[in-house]
Amino acid sequence: MFKVGIIGAGHIAEKAARTLQAMEDMTCIAIGSRSEEKALAFAGRFDIPRAYGSYAALLEDPDIDLVYIAVPHSCHFGVTRDAILAGKPCLVEKSFMLNATEAAEIIALAREKGVFVGEAIWPRYMPVREIGRKLLESGIIGEPRMVQATLAYNVSDKERIISPELGGGALLDLGVYLLNFVRMYFDAPVSQINTTCVKAPSGVDASEQVTMVLSDGTLASLDCSAWCQGGNEAVIAGTTGYLVFDDLINPKTVNVCRKRHIVEKTVAVPDQITGFEYQFRACRDAIAAGSLEPSAMPHAEILYIMHLMDRLRAEWGTA
Repeated sequence: MFKVGIIGAGHIAEKAARTLQAMEDMTCIAIGSRSEEKALAFAGRFDIPRAYGSYAALLEDPDIDLVYIAVPHSCHFGVTRDAILAGKPCLVEKSFMLNATEAAEIIALAREKGVFVGEAIWPRYMPVREIGRKLLESGIIGEPRMVQATLAYNVSDKERIISPELGGGALLDLGVYLLNFVRMYFDAPVSQINTTCVKAPSGVDASEQVTMVLSDGTLASLDCSAWCQGGNEAVIAGTTGYLVFDDLINPKTVNVCRKRHIVEKTVAVPDQITGFEYQFRACRDAIAAGSLEPSAMPHAEILYIMHLMDRLRAEWGTA
């Protein structure tokens, strides 16, 4: 049984705990929070045997095989650094760090200490990624030339979104999925970026539009907002048709369409617990193989995405 300890007791941590407790070959054995009361309450809800009132106490638990770090972006660097120094393999919630400088330092430390570290950008690990790539490689939509994707949720009341001190803003919380979507299906590097940002009163990015041209000529148009509810679909258009992903983050189907929305083929995504199970299994398998990174989201990709986000935030003046 592969044993996971969770640091942080918020919404994402709850989803991770629910996932792990439904898996046959993995389990959550510990929860760590800054509040012992909160840790005990969380442990009670998910039948977790060990509750720690500090992150440090969890990192001292010798039975934990992987630490899942589910705290706000602003805390990722310090908590992950402590975990690596304690010799604990880590899966860090997206966005990996606040910026590329922090990301590079953490990855360098992990490699120096020989400790596994990965980013929990869960679509990267899910079966739909391979499904989409195989469809594109088959030529079923001809030559891919354009991507259009939207991700928008009205989460403007969340402190982690509106607070600059917590690494708030739409990009680090939501836009990271859009950038990863493009990179999941296109290997060509970004050669040009044009972008527009609307800021919240607190100064963080509230809504943004990013247009990227890849070196192979593919055009990607990405819209992101933390201030409204969107349809959150993604389309990859080719010379003879297009693919429609019914949900950007966690698709249930991928439709192959021709002009005028004629669906030629529907590919269903396999049933799942929550979708988080794939990233946990990927970490387990990488650790068992002696790797310091998951193959689905290697360190080079983490750094590539972090540099893209640094570039955008610098242009907006939100870095």
